[in-house]
Amino acid sequence: MFKKLLFATTASPTCDNAAKVAFDLELKWDAKLIIFHVLGVPSRGYSPFVTDVRTGEIEEPDQDYVDWVKEEIKTTYAVLLDDSENYVIETTVGAPHREILRKARKENVDMIIMGAHSRDEDVGATRFRAIVGSTMQRVAKAARCPVVIINRPCTTCWKLFSNIVVGLDFSKASRYAFLWAYKLAREVGARLHIFHAFDISSGRYGQVQGQDEIEQQIKEARQRVEKNYISKMKGFDNYGIEIWEGIPYVEILKFAREKQADLIVMAHHTREVDPKKAELGSTVEQVVLRAACPVASVNHPDKVAEVD
Repeated sequence: MFKKLLFATTASPTCDNAAKVAFDLELKWDAKLIIFHVLGVPSRGYSPFVTDVRTGEIEEPDQDYVDWVKEEIKTTYAVLLDDSENYVIETTVGAPHREILRKARKENVDMIIMGAHSRDEDVGATRFRAIVGSTMQRVAKAARCPVVIINRPCTTCWKLFSNIVVGLDFSKASRYAFLWAYKLAREVGARLHIFHAFDISSGRYGQVQGQDEIEQQIKEARQRVEKNYISKMKGFDNYGIEIWEGIPYVEILKFAREKQADLIVMAHHTREVDPKKAELGSTVEQVVLRAACPVASVNHPDKVAEVD
């Protein structure tokens, strides 16, 4: 299922958790792993100097500098590289999100793996939107393959893969996320937990819904899940459906924790808009930055078309 993976890294401690997942995936799928680092942004115009993305210092990216950076990456991931069987380390100069996307398109990778942010700060800080609104958000917005985002240490991840949670609404983008999650669950023999959170906070201001009304909406949501999603699965019965009411990101995090999820799969956005124009949905933002397991953001149907 995964023949070529792109691990986008700053080669700093903030990418360590993502690195472990990337190398696990390489070994599990016998895939080619491209370890990709963007050296920095040209300081101005066509200047031969760049601002190093890690240090903020001005550097000249000549061959000696590139060789030094690659050697540093090898040192950073020495333990993981000892077990690796098929990897390459590549660097380039430019805006990180553009170069990551360009590389992913050129290599036609099946997945991009990256951390949620590049600065070593407390993940519980209040700067959530500023963190997500950088390279990761731009990559997730435009990538034509799933983007797996790792924000915290992963205890089970892909070596002991058994539970996939897919958070759904009823948009076209959510359908792509479901198809990819289903394809993955079928491939690895994992249980697929199909989850929809009915947002009780979206009603009119000051209006409180009665329990009967909530239960009726949950019933209708379950019927839509069965019609729109379950009908797409052929001969696959290792799944469960849960419809909860509440604030969506809170409920999916609670559900994923309860099911000991190895991976959460969600649509990149939930609104019916052109994926290239969509912003990362606030629900996905909050899940990415709080989840105890990797989160896969799915934006395009390219890697799931054969499942449809």
